[in-house]
Amino acid sequence: MILVTGGAGFIGSNFVLDWLAGSDEPVLNLDKLTYAGNLNNLVSLEGDARHVFVQGDICDGAAVLALLNEHRPRAILHFAAESHVDRSIHGPGEFINTNINGTFALLEAARSYWSALDADAKAAFRFLHVSTDEVYGSLGPHDAPFSETTAYAPNSPYSASKAASDHLVRAYHHTYGMPTLTTNCSNNYGPYHFPEKLIPLIIANALAGKALPIYGDGMQVRDWLFVSDHCAAIRKVLADGTPGEVYNVGGWNEMANLHVVHTLCDMLDRAAPKQGSYRDQIRYVTDRPGHDRRYAIDAGKLERELGWKPAETFESGIAKTVQWYLSNQAWVADVQSGAYQSWVQRNYANREEGK
Repeated sequence: MILVTGGAGFIGSNFVLDWLAGSDEPVLNLDKLTYAGNLNNLVSLEGDARHVFVQGDICDGAAVLALLNEHRPRAILHFAAESHVDRSIHGPGEFINTNINGTFALLEAARSYWSALDADAKAAFRFLHVSTDEVYGSLGPHDAPFSETTAYAPNSPYSASKAASDHLVRAYHHTYGMPTLTTNCSNNYGPYHFPEKLIPLIIANALAGKALPIYGDGMQVRDWLFVSDHCAAIRKVLADGTPGEVYNVGGWNEMANLHVVHTLCDMLDRAAPKQGSYRDQIRYVTDRPGHDRRYAIDAGKLERELGWKPAETFESGIAKTVQWYLSNQAWVADVQSGAYQSWVQRNYANREEGK
């Protein structure tokens, strides 16, 4: 068995579904079910004995240790995190608690469990920490992409909290010898993505006839990675990664946010045509504080050492994503709760239209 934290969230649920589609090894899925955790993501696993779901908080170390001792997993895959930069600006406390204190509590429970294993199980155990490229800060237009040796320079409460969690994981390997692995990935997109992030927000707002808000000039550059490629990379790192190592995961798809939005509008013009173009709904709004200008990932180490590279291009991945959202409007409607709508209004209401 493996333990997945945050397995009802976007990347976590995709990983659980992907894992059980290709393996009969059971998954113990621990998720607090905050606003971004959605059991509807996992409805296809209802009645599947290979999926054991537990609602719980990684900050509760005693409860986590009890689960570890009961289910005896051979690995922990740590997805659980607060992950939205805008939310971290409005309320950094939750990010500190979950991403730093929660990771610490999880590491302590894992260390206690791992220390008591027999020699073979101890050597085979893995703690895989899923992190982000945002810990590296921001790149200039001509800077080399982030590598695993790039110095950390986080610029938001979210990225600072993830950087702290990365350091804790590193310290538990070097201090205690716990076999940890860390992956730092670029911007994911795909099915089950909560519509506060750029791609699902644009799709949802476009179809609802709402404004498509673009921060600043929209020329912030990100590397885009289809979520199934990320899942494949994590499986590869879990199977063959060297304990103590960091692996950057990227899609080799650098693209400005505005180009992504234009691509989505053009695809929707063809797939769900309306009078005029969806581009007509684009509105430029005041940029968010400390908005990093460019991220880019050098995923060469993962390809050289473990043989992984993405299977999807941006064109193929975004086509699958748009089709999924068009085919799953009930899922979108369900997650757009009153609480989510209140947050969207709070985040965008005070941003004057810029252009």
